Amino acid sequence: MPRVNLSTVSEFVLVGLSDAPEVCRLLFVLFFITYLATMAGNITILVAISTDTHMHNPMYFFLGNLSLLDILCPTITVPKMLEALVLENKVISFIGCAFQLFFLIDVVGTEIFLLAVMAYDRYVAICHPLQYMNIMSMKLCAHLAIGTWVVGAFNSLLHTSLVFTLFFCDSNEVDQYYCDIPPMLALSCSPTYSRELVILTVAGVLGSSAFVATLVSYIFILLAILCMNSAESRHKAFSTCGSHLTVVCLFYGTTICTYVRPSSTYSPNQDRIVSMLYGILTPLLNPIIYSLRNKEVKCALRRVISHVRTALTR
Repeated sequence: MPRVNLSTVSEFVLVGLSDAPEVCRLLFVLFFITYLATMAGNITILVAISTDTHMHNPMYFFLGNLSLLDILCPTITVPKMLEALVLENKVISFIGCAFQLFFLIDVVGTEIFLLAVMAYDRYVAICHPLQYMNIMSMKLCAHLAIGTWVVGAFNSLLHTSLVFTLFFCDSNEVDQYYCDIPPMLALSCSPTYSRELVILTVAGVLGSSAFVATLVSYIFILLAILCMNSAESRHKAFSTCGSHLTVVCLFYGTTICTYVRPSSTYSPNQDRIVSMLYGILTPLLNPIIYSLRNKEVKCALRRVISHVRTALTR
């Protein structure tokens, strides 16, 4: 029986997206502009929510948390990817890789639970409008928001500890532009079946619970909207919930394709595309989706832009 060297590597090499210099420069410009646009869009949403008193309510409190997550998600992965593209520095330390994975899974998990909380908020607003402010008090909103962050952190801690207590010995090349669970499991020379089972079970239970809560909320929302007599009320309700539902479909679809499956089905090229959808494209689209479909957000953004212009022209 052949012996296997179980010495753990001290650093990893992120294979990245391309080795061709011309392609790397093009990708650098593309992702740098996308990252700046993502930061600008989500920071503007945060500024609008914090400065506009009309938006000091539970719905926009949760939207502010979503914008914060959409700032953190690409910030965890994109700067290192840009560094690899322009400086060809693809090396990341073992500890750096572990921290990158922890914060990424933390943000992704928190966003899944936050979307469920936002769905519940819309359910209360549409199905129990007269009791909305009593039910969704700021104290409850704060507890719900803190709860999503805490559960996301503990979920990430479990996943990270399961992955980074494995042995990595045959190769240190991560077939992805950042440290993620599927490529790390595929890279390990330790048996991964039991850990994959735990990861899939935990992710399945938590993810499906959040998904069911979101789905049930929207079933009740849809029934309530269909029972409305006023066409204007139905349009307003659909407009408000349509933004959130679009974000939910984008995020759930891409994260399920990435994490809720065994490592034997891991495909590097496919995973790069899917990870870009939820890690780069979705944070860019979220502020656009909410601003285009929500009159209050559009008005608040106009006021912020007007104040900025006034300050610059003085």
